[in-house]
Amino acid sequence: MTEKLELFDVTIIGGGPAGLYAAFYSGMREMKTKIVDAQSELGGTMLFFLDKMVWDVGGIPPITGRELTDQLVRQAGTFEPTVALSQEIEGLERLDDGTFMLTSTAGDRHWTKTVIMAIGYGGLRKVRKLEIEEAKGYENSNLYYTVENLEDFRGKRVVISGGGDSAVDWANELEPIAASVTVVHRTDKFKGLERNISRMKASSDVLTHYQVEMLHSEDGKSIDKITICHVESGQREQLELDALIVSHGATYEYGRLRDWGLGIGKDNLAVTDKMESQVPGIFAAGDFVSYGVKVMLITGAFNDAVLAVNSAKQYIEPKAAKMARISTENVRFDELNKQFVKN
Repeated sequence: MTEKLELFDVTIIGGGPAGLYAAFYSGMREMKTKIVDAQSELGGTMLFFLDKMVWDVGGIPPITGRELTDQLVRQAGTFEPTVALSQEIEGLERLDDGTFMLTSTAGDRHWTKTVIMAIGYGGLRKVRKLEIEEAKGYENSNLYYTVENLEDFRGKRVVISGGGDSAVDWANELEPIAASVTVVHRTDKFKGLERNISRMKASSDVLTHYQVEMLHSEDGKSIDKITICHVESGQREQLELDALIVSHGATYEYGRLRDWGLGIGKDNLAVTDKMESQVPGIFAAGDFVSYGVKVMLITGAFNDAVLAVNSAKQYIEPKAAKMARISTENVRFDELNKQFVKN
C-alpha cells in the first residue's frame, strides 16, 4: 500500500438509525469504528421525515424525526467513531491478509477488518414521480414529492396521491393544520399501521380506486386543480387544490454493490439470523436486510445493529463474548457516568 491508511475493526456504511446505533454499540464492544455515508450529514432516510412524529421507539415519548436523529447522532458519537461524509462506496476488494479495502466514487479508500452494510434502501434512492408530462414544471411551485416543513401547508387545500406509509402519515400530520386533506389512491388497500390508516379515513376525505390523470393551471406556474380518473369505471372528477403531494414510493438502485457477491435481491439483502451476508466478514442491518422475523421498525433496526456488531466482533475475535455487557455493568461507561453525574 503506497498510501498510509488507518485500519478499522469495523466500517459501517450508512448513517441512518441502524448505522448510528451500530456505531454506538461497537464502541461498547471496544471496536475501532468508522461510519461512512453518501450524504453530507448523518441521519439516513430519517432526513426525509424530519417533521414527522415518531411514536414507536421504546421508552421515548412522541418525538419528531429531527429530534430523534439529533439524539441518535449524539449517541453514536459516545465513543468517538471516525465519520466520513459525502462518500458513496462502490468498490470492494479483499486483500491478501483478509481485510477489506472500500473505495468511494471519489476515489477515497477505507481499510477495514469487517463491514456492516446499513444503507437502508440504497444511496441511489429515486422517488417515483408523477407520470404526467407537464408535472416537472410544477415541482418548484406546489407539486411536492416530500414534506419538509408542515407549515408550508397551513390553511391550504391539500391533495395527497398515494397509499403507502408516507401518504398515510402525511395525511394525519397535515389534517390538523390544512384547510382540507384529500387522499387519492388507486386501490382500497393502504400500507401502514392499522391505527394510522383508521385515523386517516376518519379525518380526511379518502377517494379509492382513483388516480391523478391531468393537472390544470390558469397561470402556468402552479396547479389549480387536477382531474382524477376511476381506474375501473373511467369516471372522472376534478378537485381544486392549493398543494399536491405525490407519495408513490421510490425505486432503489444498488449500482456496483451488486457486484460484491452479497446476494442482494430486488429490494434488499437476505441475511442469516446473525446478520451475515454471503461474503464472510460483511454483515448488514436495518431496512437493507430481510430475514424470517424481520421487524420493519426503527426498534428492529437497533436489534439488527446489535446482532451485526456482535457477529463482526466474533469474526475478528472468535473467542470474544457473544455480546457486550449491559450499560449498567460495562466499564466503558465508568468515566462517562462520572462526567454525567458531575454535569
